[in-house]
Parts: sequence; C-alpha cells; structure tokens
Amino acid sequence: MQIIMLSGGSGTRLWPLSNDARSKQFLKFLPVEGSEERESMVQRVVRQIHESGLDAGLTVATAACQRDAIEAQLGRGVDVVTEPERRKTMPAICLAAEYLAREKGCADDETVVVIPCDPFTGEGYFEAVRRMAECVEGNVADLMLMGITPTYPSAKYGYVVPEYATGRHGAFMVRRFVEKPAVDVAERLIAEHALWSGGVFAFRLGYLLRIARRYVDCPTFEGVREHFDEYPAISFDYGVVEHEASMAVVPFGGEWRDLGTWLTLTDELRHSTYGNVITDGRQNNTHIINELEIPLMCIGTSDLVIAASPDGILVSEKNRSEDIKLYADRLKARPMFEERRWGWYKVIDQVEFPDGYCALTKQLTVNPGCALSYQQHACRDEVWTFIQGSGEIVLNGERRPVKRGDTVFIPKGSRHALRADTLLTFIEVQSGSNLVEEDITRFPYDW
Repeated sequence: MQIIMLSGGSGTRLWPLSNDARSKQFLKFLPVEGSEERESMVQRVVRQIHESGLDAGLTVATAACQRDAIEAQLGRGVDVVTEPERRKTMPAICLAAEYLAREKGCADDETVVVIPCDPFTGEGYFEAVRRMAECVEGNVADLMLMGITPTYPSAKYGYVVPEYATGRHGAFMVRRFVEKPAVDVAERLIAEHALWSGGVFAFRLGYLLRIARRYVDCPTFEGVREHFDEYPAISFDYGVVEHEASMAVVPFGGEWRDLGTWLTLTDELRHSTYGNVITDGRQNNTHIINELEIPLMCIGTSDLVIAASPDGILVSEKNRSEDIKLYADRLKARPMFEERRWGWYKVIDQVEFPDGYCALTKQLTVNPGCALSYQQHACRDEVWTFIQGSGEIVLNGERRPVKRGDTVFIPKGSRHALRADTLLTFIEVQSGSNLVEEDITRFPYDW
C-alpha cells in the first residue's frame, strides 16, 4: 500500500502567517497531547498515520517552493515529488503516480490512497482509510471515496450520494457525485442523504496510470515532469471523479474539520496569545499571535484575531476571517519568512532607491550539521555578519572557519557555501539590481 499526501496551496486565508512557501499546513500551532510542544498540520497527519499502524509507503506531492519546509518538518524519511508548476490536484496525483511506478517500481496492482495533508481528524479517520484500501483489494469498485457526514449545506465540498441498499465491506456504491454545488443544490443533496467528499481517494496504481497516460506518456519520470504542462489544470474531482462509473464510498462520521481559516484554527489553540504580546487580561474571545520581536499590545478587545509576522499585520473579526483570502490574494510581495531544510530565514528590511539599486537584509539561522548549497548569484553582492555559533564557509573553493564577530564579503559571481557546526546565525545584506530568490545557480560540493 502506498499513500500519496497532497501538500499544496498558498494558505492565504491564514495570512500573514502563511505564504507561498509557508502554507497553512506548516504552521506549528496545534497542541501535542500530553506535552507543551506544538506541531503543524502536516506533522500531525504524518504522526497519526504512523500511530494508526497503516503499513504504507508515504510520498508527498508538493510545489517546489514547499519542498524545504516538508523536509524540515518531516525529515528525509518520506519521498517528495515536486510539481514543475502548480496545476491543481489532478496533475499532482498523476505525477505522484508516475513516480511510484517509474522511480519506486510499484506494480500496477499496488493499492494507492490519496489524502490531504491538513485535515483535523480523530483516530477513526485512518481506520476509514484502511477500509478504503481493503475495498480496493476486494475489487468493490475502481475508485473509492471517503464520505464525511455533512453538518451544513456548503458550496466548498463535493457531494456523494450513496446507494445505501448495496453496501459491501463497509462501503456503498455511489449513485451520484456533484462537485461544489450551489448552496440550494447542496440542501437538496443532503436531503438525499449525501455525504461530503473528504478529498480522500483509493485505487489501484494501474487505474490512475491509464488515466494519466491519456495526456502524458513518456518512458521516464523525468520525461513526464518535462511534459507536466500537458496535464489539464483541473482538480481530481472534476477530472476523474465526476466521470467515473465504478465508484464506491466509505462513510466516516467522526471528528473532521478543515482548519483553513482563523475562525476554525483558533478553536484548536491551547493559548490565546503567542509571542511578544501584552494584554490587560480583559480580551474576550480574541487570539493574538505575534512573530515579530517588537511588542504587540492589546487592550479590551472582543471576537478578534490579531496576527503579526514579517509578511504583515492582520486585525480581523473572527466571523469575517474567511474574507481574508479576497484581499491577501492581491498582495504580490515576496515571502518574508521561510522554513528551509537547513533552518530558516526572515527578511528584516528591504529598500529600493530611485535609481533602481536595491538592498535587502535577512537574518538566517542554520541548524547544526546542516549546510547551504554551493551557489552563485549573478545580480547581487552579499555581506555576511555572524552573530551566533560557528561553522565553515567555502568561497571560490577556499574553505575556512567562521564564528561570532566574523564578516565575509561575497561579490556577485562568487561561488560560496556554508556549513554549521553549532546553531549558526548570521545577518545577510544583499545589494544589487535584482534581489530575488531565483537569482541562484547551484553547484555540487562535497563537505
């Protein structure tokens, strides 16, 4: 059995803490039962998979800009497949299926389960996943869905209408599937005992490969990636589920929530304040999260979410927090905080002068034993000032130790790399004409 976990999206409903590289599933706010530690949505789901005893390989399908965050939070013990560009869930699942076949050597009759990376669920959810896999192995249907008991008519979900008279192996054949109907149609579907589609799918690998190869059929996985833009940019629900005749659903009536807005996320938080926050103790149903060093003061507020990060500051009524996406999507600024496989960075300051010359200041922290790649920039000079820890730097092939108090000038065009012996923090000042993350060429280096 193989699990494909989908990790995508920009998470703009949780702006300013989430961005393209640090989407909602990577925010470490969820309490870990029995400890004071916190974990992210993706860490919680992976932990639950392991604790459920599901004997499955795990492959994460994600955007290239999120690969570092995946590896930083989950380690190197999971396979990661990166999409060359974002093209919704059907292309992502097709690419991951080709990876299983061509890179992992999985057979066509291998059972595959696709799950989202961010549902907030209980243990029964993964028992339903197990039953879906058993239904695939028992040839109940070509495609298995998970059906969630709906709590209200919503236009955000697909609706599965089962044939309750034909149940087998705890599943029911699907009479009808409707993706994201209008609310009045959703009301009628619920009256027919329809279930929400939970975004969980199970099938044999060969089933999906036959669909994928209608669009892209290459002899190698790299060839498939090169032709990725030939997949239709649609969701799996529209591209596959709506057209499938042999389909069954496993109902799940346990705890299931989408923590995609501040209103739903704050319901699960253990504390009402995080970070450098000062209050008068009289705030009512207000959550305050501050990732900045400067203090955030809150006096006598009700029903608000207040969040501050290097990307911006939000003040919103909780019951209006779903509207954040409408406005955050207008913001085209670069991410100001990113978690990487080697550590993290945040932008402290950026400025563009009238003549087009730019300066950008970052603080970077590299975890012990981790390294920045051997790289080169075409458009910028850099100055690194080390303020904590020790490590080694390579500059144009020459290697030397660095420690707190050292400063290194890296002219544009110079090849450079860094490895941390201890937790290593430094200030990087970039200056030049085009200060973007894409101005980078990487080279191999053997430490």
